[in-house]
Amino acid sequence: MLLLDRAMRSVIKTGTLRVIDADGQAHEYGGTPGPRATVRLKDKALHRALVFNPELRAGEAYMDGTLVLEEGTIRDLLTLYAVNRTRLRGQPSQRVLRGSLKKMRGLFQRNVAARSRSNVAHHYDLSNDLYKLFLDDGLNYSCAYYRSPDDTLETAQRNKLRHIAAKLDLKSGQRVLDIGSGWGSMAIYLAEAAQVDVTGVTLSVEQHALATQRAAERGLSDRVRFELRDYRDVKGPFDRIVSVGMFEHVGINHFDAFFGKVRDLLTEDGVALLHSIGRKGGPGVTGAWFRKYIFPGGYSPALSETLSSIERAGLWVTDIEILRLHYAKTLREWERRFQANRAKIASRLDERFCRMWEFYLIASELSFSYGKHMNFQIQLTRKVDALPLERIYMWESEQRLS
Repeated sequence: MLLLDRAMRSVIKTGTLRVIDADGQAHEYGGTPGPRATVRLKDKALHRALVFNPELRAGEAYMDGTLVLEEGTIRDLLTLYAVNRTRLRGQPSQRVLRGSLKKMRGLFQRNVAARSRSNVAHHYDLSNDLYKLFLDDGLNYSCAYYRSPDDTLETAQRNKLRHIAAKLDLKSGQRVLDIGSGWGSMAIYLAEAAQVDVTGVTLSVEQHALATQRAAERGLSDRVRFELRDYRDVKGPFDRIVSVGMFEHVGINHFDAFFGKVRDLLTEDGVALLHSIGRKGGPGVTGAWFRKYIFPGGYSPALSETLSSIERAGLWVTDIEILRLHYAKTLREWERRFQANRAKIASRLDERFCRMWEFYLIASELSFSYGKHMNFQIQLTRKVDALPLERIYMWESEQRLS
């Protein structure tokens, strides 16, 4: 416990953390105003594990029940981490760990076709019924767009679809490709709002089946189709390409291939819109717990490494927008709905799964509220004059769509 005690004394400066170790001894750290939590460690191995790999081992211990909250909630504990994270990551052991992981990040993101299918199945093929219990009624599993503090999740997700559609500058009859089409809301919205023909591609069997069903139920099967297909195997051309919440699964080794494919699939005067989670502060590495349990092969890219790949593809960047706290609000509402349905989820997927997912949803939210995560939307073209020269067309289009 000596190493953990020393580490916690140097890290916890905001808020209060009480730790009851595996021998029953209590230790208190911090004491300043801020979040407060008391945890009991039920496994002596955690005394050492939490020093050298805290982000992985704390999540695992909470899932397994060897780290138990005796005061406060998991939200309180994760907020304590969030407000003290800079000091934690400044610890010598953490600098060495993250430095070595950053050097190996290419190995974690070798998302060739077969591995991509496996990674997608790990997360997105859990159960459509699970996602229906905490997402909006359109099953949009990406950052919503809150235009007002009073917006519901449903309203904010509809705002997001409309906002993206406006940036695509759609014309009736155009062919549109949706890369990573999820449960179909983006494709369905575009077809209905702008009278375009949409092809959506996904690697998720569950998503593909439900998206196809939803399009049929809305009488759109002649203009909206979904394919179980890797984006690398798609044949073009398309007048417009949209990708929402999929680029995070591409992997740094494949950025050039992704943007090269977007370029090749676009018509000469085509437009693409990329919506992705990103990170402030330059290239980084996906946390070990998230990589192991939530998004294998996943990575939220820095804008710098994304733009350099776009430059190599020879595409024009015609607009960039940064969404900062929109995803924090989205995730908080997802977690609230998840907790409201926790008993039902536990009966289907067990309590350990519930602890894993509340850890995932809350930690993700706090990474936007206190950390370096954000969302970016990048508009791309092949030709410099493919779009109007002033952004007023986006606002006008959004007004028409609303």
